[in-house]
Formats: sequence, structure tokens, C-alpha cells
Amino acid sequence: MPILPRQATYRILDASINRATEGLRTLEEYARFVQDDAAANACFKSLRHDLTTAVGRGIDRQRLIESRDTPGDVGTEIREPTEYVRSSSQKVIAAASARIAQSLRVIEEYGKTIDGRFAAEVEQIRYRAYQACASLELAAFTSERTTQLAEAKLYLLIDGGESEQEYTASIERLAKAGVDIFQLRDHSLDDRTLYLRARVGAAVARRLGRLFIVNDRADIAVAADADGVHVGQDELPAAAVRAIIGDRRLLGISTHSIEQAKEAIDDGADYIGCGPVFAGRTKQFDAYVGPAFLQQVAQSISIPAFAIGGIDQSNLSEVMAAGCDRIAVTGAIRDAEHPVQAAESLKQHLLCQSEAREST
Repeated sequence: MPILPRQATYRILDASINRATEGLRTLEEYARFVQDDAAANACFKSLRHDLTTAVGRGIDRQRLIESRDTPGDVGTEIREPTEYVRSSSQKVIAAASARIAQSLRVIEEYGKTIDGRFAAEVEQIRYRAYQACASLELAAFTSERTTQLAEAKLYLLIDGGESEQEYTASIERLAKAGVDIFQLRDHSLDDRTLYLRARVGAAVARRLGRLFIVNDRADIAVAADADGVHVGQDELPAAAVRAIIGDRRLLGISTHSIEQAKEAIDDGADYIGCGPVFAGRTKQFDAYVGPAFLQQVAQSISIPAFAIGGIDQSNLSEVMAAGCDRIAVTGAIRDAEHPVQAAESLKQHLLCQSEAREST
């Protein structure tokens, strides 16, 4: 027997109400148990409660239940592989936010055929949900970045490559080999090309669960939606950088002494670079801090600190002996005969050192 139009409307409403409340509950739990954010938790609980109340006033629940036919729903047999993969909690939040927005719109539109006042009430709930979901998703981005930074061991400084294709392929290969953070540093590129490379690199890195940082250029980091920016002692001061990138992106600062390292923390750095430790292939300096500076940092600095400057397989043991199990490199991977194997080897040594320290 053909489904009556009114019954079909109730089937649509029933499915969409369930999707919306499930999505709201997903975000409510994230705010409560992951973010420990009482205000956000209360906001999503209120949205869920208000939707349930609106449905109770405007829609006959008995007719909703009677219209339900899960075994006969052709949509339950249509699946996309991506529905079963969430690479991070941020992806969970994004999917739930989209589900909520879409479902509330469906409820509102089909609700107009039953009760205009109910539809208007759902419209207001939808507007509130837009803002709440956006705020939580931005917070999830920040949390995800902070977690990735805390777990990062191998940081690679890269240039823009000979072509965009070669550039993105290199990021993909080296991310799979164990590079946790990529920093784009290429003073030979014009601003437009630098922006385009940063935008593409940030997108590729995000897809692979890696962080992408832009050297010096806070404006390009924001425009390209990179994860953050890294500045030296002669670049913009931290306060000025923060004013550009905001609180949700990462700020890295190069330091050459324990005093600069402590100042960087006071200035709000999320991580620091410590060096130059040894003479390197990329830059030459008048003086090198050596492993002694790394020992000072290991003993007194709480934020992630990456040793940088001339580090490769030949001296990595000195870096690790100084208590540092995070490194930033360029030539050790770029100039290696087999860059992927070089990255894999460096990462393995760093992980072993980290595990050994945790076990003692």
C-alpha cells in the first residue's frame, strides 16, 4: 500500500528528530568529558531539552512512533565508507555539527506543514545550535592541535618544492614516514606562491593528521588556515603575532638561551625551538648553544621544546643524552640519499628515547 503523504511527513520528522537529538548528545558528551566545559555542556543539554519540549508541544508523538519503519527504510542500506571512519575527535565534532544543522532544517521545513508555531520554535533552536556548534568545533580544533603538539617528536622544515605536485607528494611521503610537524620556510617564494603552498600544505597535513606551521608570516598562516606560525628573536614580538593569529593557532618561538626560553613561555609560546645546537647545512651562526642549553631546557621548561641546528644521525645521541627527545631538522632528511628512510630512523630513535625515559 502506498505511504500516505502525512505518514511520510511524520516518518521524515521522526528520523530527523532522532538524528538531531543524537547529534546534540554527541557534542554534549564531548563538552562534558573531553573539554570539561560546564557552560558548553549546559548549552547543548539545553538545546536538546528545548527541541524535545518543542516536539512534545507541536507534534503528536504517537503518530511519530506509528510512522517509524526502520526495517522498511531504504536509507539504512545506503552507506558511504567515510561514515565509518573518524580520524580524530575534531572529525567527530564536525560530523555531529553538520548532522544537527541539516536535521533541524528538515524538522523546521516539514514541521511547517503541521504547525507553523512549532516550525518557528525549531528555527530559533537551529540558530542557537549554529553558534554553539561553531564554538565547540573551534575549541576542538585548538584541543586537537595542542594534543598533536604534545605528542610530536619530529619536526621538519621544508621549502616550496619545484612544483606543487612534488611538494604535496613529499609531505605525504614524509608524514607517513613519521614527521609530525611541517614548517614551510622558503624566502625565495613571492607572497602569492608562499600563500598557495601554505594553503595546500596545511590541507594535506590536516588530512594526514599532522601539524603545519608557517615560518615568520603570521598573516599567511592565518590566510592559509595553517595550524600556526613560528617566529625568531628578530621577527614580530609574541604579542603582535597573537593579535594576528588569535588564541586557537600555535605560536612557536626560536630561543638561544634559557632566559629567552623562559621569556617565550611568559609571552605565551605554545612551543620553542632551541638552538642552534650544532653547525648545520642550512644556516651558519657565530655561536652554537650545544647540548648544555638542551639540558637547561629539559630541567626547567614545561612546554614542548625542539632542538634545532645541525642535528642528524651522527649527533642525535648527544641531543637525547641531554634530555631532549624532540628535534627539528632540515638537511638530515632533505639531503639524505633516502629521505623517507632517514625520517623513519630519526623518529624511531626519538620514540625509543621517549619510552625509555617514561619507564624510568
